[in-house]
Amino acid sequence: MEYRLKRLLRGKNAQDLESSFVHITKELDGLKTHSLEIDQDIVEIHKQLAQTLSRFHVLRYNPFKGTGAGGNQSFVVCLLNENGDGITLSSLYSRDRVSIYSKAIREYRSEFELSNEEKEALEKARTNPQ
Repeated sequence: MEYRLKRLLRGKNAQDLESSFVHITKELDGLKTHSLEIDQDIVEIHKQLAQTLSRFHVLRYNPFKGTGAGGNQSFVVCLLNENGDGITLSSLYSRDRVSIYSKAIREYRSEFELSNEEKEALEKARTNPQ
């Protein structure tokens, strides 16, 4: 760019100098247009990123504490975007079966009652973005 600018400004008369300035002005206009396009792209990218799942937490636990059954085989996974929208997936493990539950999350709340473990996973996902 610097070399091109020096070459353009080597004009021998006013007409050469004027054409150099016209050329530079066109180049600047093109750069301004390109810069505006990039700014618009960045805004769009930020909007899309806000919708991606970027906050999550996995919590393993024993739902049968004190009974000698289960172990820490049950878990809750909470997946959220920047707006607090997402899902909790809960797996309740016992020796004879495994149950899976999902609950929608909107703005860090669910229309369904959350278990203590789901509440904990939701809070940790909310406060500790990855």
